[in-house]
Amino acid sequence: MMKIPIGVSQCLLGDPVRFDGGHKRNRYLTDVLSNFIEFRPVCPEVAIGLGIPRKPIRLIVINGQDRIRGVENPDLDVTDALVQQAEVAAESMPEICGYVFMQNSPSCAAYGLKRYGANGYSIDSNGRGAYAKRFMELMPLIPVEEAGRLTDAGLRENFIARVFALHDWRKNLEHNPTPKKIIEFYSRYKYQVMAHHIPSYFAIGKFLANLTARPIQEINQHFIHLLMTALSHRASRKGNTNALMHLRGYLKSHITKLEKEELGHLIESYSKGTVPLVVPLTLLKHHLMTLDNPYLKNQTFWSPYPEVLGLRNEVLSV
Repeated sequence: MMKIPIGVSQCLLGDPVRFDGGHKRNRYLTDVLSNFIEFRPVCPEVAIGLGIPRKPIRLIVINGQDRIRGVENPDLDVTDALVQQAEVAAESMPEICGYVFMQNSPSCAAYGLKRYGANGYSIDSNGRGAYAKRFMELMPLIPVEEAGRLTDAGLRENFIARVFALHDWRKNLEHNPTPKKIIEFYSRYKYQVMAHHIPSYFAIGKFLANLTARPIQEINQHFIHLLMTALSHRASRKGNTNALMHLRGYLKSHITKLEKEELGHLIESYSKGTVPLVVPLTLLKHHLMTLDNPYLKNQTFWSPYPEVLGLRNEVLSV
């Protein structure tokens, strides 16, 4: 299988590029995801010419503006250089399908970075690293996550599902869309979207009802933004249960009463949080795969990513 390109903070791969000469190797990335992902590493601080090791920097609010300045040398301001490096990186890897940033980094933090006042006291934790912030502005379609947040099973599952969905679109639709291809593509994602966000399920259906009003490339770009927005909502237990129940409807006249009861019991157990999603999903898929129905067999809801990753074994309470 072709590996999917994603950006990554270089220290997370074990490279000693941190300010103290160390690294923050993330074994989930290097030992698990690396089987399916081709990493495009960037250390923006090294890229702009800061050495290894180097004096620490942090986000300081100056006259209401977020600036990345030296802790020991406040005259050092690398904000603009980091912003420019984000522009270089975005231009150099337009094909990536995701980005994993290093948390708490004044250059790479995507969420919850501490902001300091000029007096050295912490103000809040509402900042973003200058490089990450600009990169996310330039490439809003790209799924983004922080390495530290990947320890959360629900966040990890959601991020990887979006990475694989965007890769699917890049491979099959990005460069040569037609109305027929867009409809066929989305038909595979309908139950996955239903599990993630019902309003998006209806919004995308309404949008795809008229594929002649605008140029096809414009429609295709709007479609993928709608799809990625839908999948950015974490699939809830309620949403997954709803999708499972809808899919079970195809089995009305195809399984026995006892099999229906068994399946219903497992779906209810999942809805109450006593078993993980993979339990009712596996049995439902087993029954539906016996039907001669390509629409059902091709649903991404069954496997939004390689099953060997085992992500749904852990998704119990979200």
